[in-house]
Amino acid sequence: MITQHTAARRAVPRTPASSRPAAALVPRAVRRPARLALAVLVILAFVSPIYLTVVNAFKTNSAIAGSPGSLPVHPTLGNLSTALTQPGHVLEIGLRNSLIVVVCSVALLILLGSAFSFWISRKRTRARAAVMAAFAVGLMIPPQITVLPVIKILAAIGLDHTYPGLILSNLGGGYLSFAVFVYVGFMRSIPAEVVEAARIDGASGLRIWWTIIMPLVRPATATVGIFLSLWIWNDFLNPLLIIGPITGQTVTVGLYDAVSNQVQPDYGLQFGFMFLAALIPVAGYLLAQKQFRAGLTAGSAR
Repeated sequence: MITQHTAARRAVPRTPASSRPAAALVPRAVRRPARLALAVLVILAFVSPIYLTVVNAFKTNSAIAGSPGSLPVHPTLGNLSTALTQPGHVLEIGLRNSLIVVVCSVALLILLGSAFSFWISRKRTRARAAVMAAFAVGLMIPPQITVLPVIKILAAIGLDHTYPGLILSNLGGGYLSFAVFVYVGFMRSIPAEVVEAARIDGASGLRIWWTIIMPLVRPATATVGIFLSLWIWNDFLNPLLIIGPITGQTVTVGLYDAVSNQVQPDYGLQFGFMFLAALIPVAGYLLAQKQFRAGLTAGSAR
């Protein structure tokens, strides 16, 4: 018996070392440090702009020009005070307008996206697949391609160069598609028995969506709210082209106007402006990070 087993094991052909995958030829002791080094480089690529903004917001222009990557030896609040006292209150008006646009746009996107997702998630597979394919097109088309038709439509209905027009333009395209994709993934995991039990009790579709479904998909709402808020807050092209040259721009266009009007570049003012403009998104993320992490964990579990 032992002789037969040994002969069978010898009869199995061995794979030549030259035909093995390249990853298998590299020892683990070499692959692990390489992966760690790659991870560190990726992290530095994402963290370095944030680090430069924070440290340079508290340094003078001469210190920024001399060593932009060093820590502020003698920190100053002059850049922040200068940004807050700009002529025309550019920063204050920009923060206020951006906050209004983000809150209104995200609130409408959450309501429309969740309601439509609840409706489409209960449809048949073929109908749902066709609708989701149409929304996928909205994610794939760059927004720069559709900005001119959007401006033409807003001009036709009298909403060009207005903030309601900017908010209305945010309700279409990739923003709504992203919200629908996230919500559909969550709502399809909700058992159909929950909805059927509510219908037997006499609840309408609107009441089921608002009182039963929305509390169950709270992590999805946090995920959609955080991503869409950051995208709309950092948007530059739509506010610049849709609102136009009027008093009271969003924070991104206000920063552009403040920088473009400088004869000599004031890097301290620019970094102070960017630091103050980033405080509101960071505070919003810190408030919703618990639900955001729950949404990511639930999505990975499925």
